[in-house]
Amino acid sequence: MFIGHYAPAFAAATLRKAPSLAVLVVAVQVLDFAFFSFALLDIEHYRMVPGFTASNWLDLYDMRYSHSLLGAAVFGALFGGLVLAFTRSRAAAGIAFACVLSHWLADYIVHAPDLTLAGSPPKLGLGLWNHPLAEHALEVLLAFGTLALYARRTRAAGPRSDLVLYFFAGMMGTFQMIDWLGPRTTDVNASQPLLALFAFTVLALLALLVQSTRAKGTS
Repeated sequence: MFIGHYAPAFAAATLRKAPSLAVLVVAVQVLDFAFFSFALLDIEHYRMVPGFTASNWLDLYDMRYSHSLLGAAVFGALFGGLVLAFTRSRAAAGIAFACVLSHWLADYIVHAPDLTLAGSPPKLGLGLWNHPLAEHALEVLLAFGTLALYARRTRAAGPRSDLVLYFFAGMMGTFQMIDWLGPRTTDVNASQPLLALFAFTVLALLALLVQSTRAKGTS
């Protein structure tokens, strides 16, 4: 899952006590920020295996730190702690923690069994990636449905607010289409983690722009 991970961020950003949209957009991708950084540092590992799943070739065989449930909870606690330090709001910190943890739960639905509870077997995952039409539909509905919810529950705060929101949605769609339709290779090299980190960073920066053009909800 890629853009589907952002659904909890968009939904949570409508809550009065939630941290900002950009913070939540980072929160839901903290685990992938960690994984691809660890891959660059040779701490965690993946390989590209033709036909590994019907949706992609990713064999994520070593994600013991970033994608164990325990690791997700630790990253969530650390991120929530940062939010608490800056906002002095336990509610905001709790929402941020939940958004970090949501990543593991969403991955559990789509991944082939490669997730763990604490870094060692059993390997977990329901494997929706092996049913690409269902997985793609779920991803699109989650991402754009909750973005529409965010748009409805916030108020445009400038003449270009809707344009900024549409551009953000377009970039999400563009990155997702690259992920689905881009060329596949069995080579494992630094360009893959760097491209993923680039996409996550661009979307976080665009979320910062989006939030600057909208008034926060009051629910």
